[in-house]
Amino acid sequence: RLPVPKLEDTIRRYLNAQKPLLNDDQFRKTEELAHHFEKGIGRELHEQLVAQDNQNKHTSYITGPWFDMYLKAREPVVLNFNAFMSFTPDPKSEYNDQLIRATNMTVSALRFMKTFRAGYLEPEVFHLNPEKSDTEIFKKIIRFVPSSVAWFGAYMVNAYPLDMSQYFRLFNSTRLPKLNRDELYTDEKAKHLLVLRNGNFYVFDVIDRDGNMLKPSEIQAHLKYILSDNSPAPAFPLGYLSSENRDTWALLRKNLLDNGNEEALQKVDSAVFCLSLDDFPVKDFVHLSHTMLHGDGANRWYDKSFNLIITKDGTAGINFEHSWGDGVAVLRFQNEVFKDSTKAPAISPQAQPASVDSSKAVQKLDFKLNDALKAGITKAKQKFDASIEALSLNLIQFQEGGKDLLKQKKLSPDAVAQLAFQMAFLRQYNQTVATYESCSTAAFKHGRTETIRPASIHTKKCSEAFVKELSKHSTEELQKLIEECSKYHGRLTKEAAMGQGFDRHLFGLRYLALSKGIALPDFYQDQAYARINHNIISTSTLVSPAVQLGGFGPVVSDGFGLGYQVHDEWIGCNVSSYPTRNGKEFLQCIHKSLEDIFNVLKGKKISS
Repeated sequence: RLPVPKLEDTIRRYLNAQKPLLNDDQFRKTEELAHHFEKGIGRELHEQLVAQDNQNKHTSYITGPWFDMYLKAREPVVLNFNAFMSFTPDPKSEYNDQLIRATNMTVSALRFMKTFRAGYLEPEVFHLNPEKSDTEIFKKIIRFVPSSVAWFGAYMVNAYPLDMSQYFRLFNSTRLPKLNRDELYTDEKAKHLLVLRNGNFYVFDVIDRDGNMLKPSEIQAHLKYILSDNSPAPAFPLGYLSSENRDTWALLRKNLLDNGNEEALQKVDSAVFCLSLDDFPVKDFVHLSHTMLHGDGANRWYDKSFNLIITKDGTAGINFEHSWGDGVAVLRFQNEVFKDSTKAPAISPQAQPASVDSSKAVQKLDFKLNDALKAGITKAKQKFDASIEALSLNLIQFQEGGKDLLKQKKLSPDAVAQLAFQMAFLRQYNQTVATYESCSTAAFKHGRTETIRPASIHTKKCSEAFVKELSKHSTEELQKLIEECSKYHGRLTKEAAMGQGFDRHLFGLRYLALSKGIALPDFYQDQAYARINHNIISTSTLVSPAVQLGGFGPVVSDGFGLGYQVHDEWIGCNVSSYPTRNGKEFLQCIHKSLEDIFNVLKGKKISS
């Protein structure tokens, strides 16, 4: 179970994270409020939280508050919450044809779904010592151990089974807009796929009455039929509604239902997943990011648990809604779909579609729109276009080193990447700001995420040495400062993964106070508390052979959304920003910081 940290540990960690962000006077005030909270109302809330947690052993203390946080948010899901991960191209280039890849990936997704529902999907396990635990012998033995104690057997060999309670929401699921708080909806009985092309909605069954998958050649035939349908794009594309403010969308949805669209909407909501087929090829990585993060607004349904997007040239990606689950569940799905569709593709480029009557099997959904709905769609499109217009996406690939060199120097690759971000922001804006790094707590029952706070007194000291006081430090001294950052970041990461951060605990206590109608404690009204939760640099990382690139929007209007990957030989960064920040310049500063760090590690003298 996810532990509730000790209150004194949480306050200590919180103050450590505040230190680099505040001057001495501000820090003293925050420290006073924190200790007052720890001895008074905070202690009472903590004891109530622990008691509540002990009475709800089937879940974790963060589950309810975290779902609420997502589902009560009224901002549009696109750019604010949905993230994307794009697939690596199929190594066999002739398989990157849009129809071939769409068929193969759809079949692989259905195979994954059937395997999962039959209880045959291999458990997700984090192996700290794969030589010992990621072996056939271990799997054979652990299979016969009763499940109530099997996890203990796994711990003995440093293997940590991860929570898979989110996986069922991958399929037949959608987020329904409701006033004040949305709902998650899942209908596992539905057997059809939703396909979007040119802003038009199509559905066809992919599972038959006996629960068997449709033949790949038939799926291919139906997709070919949709790809060759030359119906014009709708004058009022419904997709835009799913990009609206949630309350606005909730009222428009009610209007849609009252206007005779219940059956069509039911088809959209219950579909196995949404396959979005785009009619253009991808030009470059920036275009790829824009396509997968938001697209044109008409050919997506952002509320579905995920959209599988495939462009004209067979480039594929996933855009996923975030309330139901986290990156780890989507990544497992993506890894399996990539592996299966490239190693055991259902159809080959020479395959002929089955000779079936697709015009009977495929249903094009027709929506009845009144003037209020047409006006609602027009307004949603205007808002969507304006927010996309304001968004910048920029990328770099740092080619002068990566994980291999850092491991050789006994440094944490993640710590070095995060240090470079701190150094870059200092170089560009001359300050240290609230920074967020997401860390999965899936090692615990119903765990979600915890925050790593990469901005520390160590990164601040090291960044200032590199950016402002280079001449005062020898190469050895700079190396030592990097080592200190790496050690400290490693500790923070370990703590977060073990549920020992401070963010979720403080969030849970605040949620409890509000739910009990207790006046918000002064601790939470401190400006410094608001500032550390206004995450100007929001970061997330993942590396997988199946993923070419990932990214998300900034979480605040004056922030950066930073997706990054530390590979063996190189480091990739994908940055999103709005006009108040210059993402291109930020990336140039990151590149310079990485260059300086790697040169120092190689023992070279650097210049400012």
